[in-house]
Amino acid sequence: MFYWVMKRIFLGPVIKLLFRPWVKGLDNIPAQGAAIIASNHLSFSDSIFMPLMVKRPVVFLAKSEYFTGTGIKGRLTAAFFRLTNQLPMDRSGGAASAASLNAGMEVLNAGGLLGIYPEGTRSPDGRLYRGKVGVARLALQAGVPVIPVAMIGTDKVQPIGKRLPNIRRIGMIFGEPLDFSQYREQAEDRSVQRKVTDEIMSQLLRLSGQEYVDEYAAVVKLRLAGKPEEPQAAAEPLVAPVATDGEFVRDSGPHRPAARHPGVEDDAGTPAAG
Repeated sequence: MFYWVMKRIFLGPVIKLLFRPWVKGLDNIPAQGAAIIASNHLSFSDSIFMPLMVKRPVVFLAKSEYFTGTGIKGRLTAAFFRLTNQLPMDRSGGAASAASLNAGMEVLNAGGLLGIYPEGTRSPDGRLYRGKVGVARLALQAGVPVIPVAMIGTDKVQPIGKRLPNIRRIGMIFGEPLDFSQYREQAEDRSVQRKVTDEIMSQLLRLSGQEYVDEYAAVVKLRLAGKPEEPQAAAEPLVAPVATDGEFVRDSGPHRPAARHPGVEDDAGTPAAG
């Protein structure tokens, strides 16, 4: 009830009025049945903008720290995330992350829409980073389609480290559903999981027009912060967002920026993708 009231009556109308989101491909979201919505991740606000434009409820996997805060602020934050259809995701990798993915599997088994950020964390610089295989594991085990969605311009609305958003237009492009049913019997094969994940990221690259970096964003963020790389930063599966500041890094991937979308412009009259 809280989710519906916030989406339809309070939060939704205000956000649509202020940010005037444009959407393409919304009819690629199935009217019923389970599916994974796999998105690039540019801003904390991605988890707010995208579900508002989808008619059906979308359940997101969110970092577990949002649910374990102390004091009044911590309890209010935890309550907000629970009431807005978000589930805690352990980001430490291994068995802990795998157990967290079970919550996502329950959503899919119940016929719901599950939102996932395959990169595992927000991009530190607006580029698209290597995907974690958690999204592939869920898609293959549940036997559900994956709908790629590119968020456009949300990094300009709320850059990392900025609390108050900039009022400007944002957009999103929903791609056609990806069917991986041919790999259903190979759901536990790590090479198949990587192949499926890379195909999802390739579609996100095509839709978003971002530059691709063949490296995990969490590892890059540790490097930018001058911290030693931790095993869990590159652990699989990791699919939940994390808030960390970042800077530009050298592109280590083989891909080049995809073509931007003609006719799609931000408020300044320049292409909004990327």
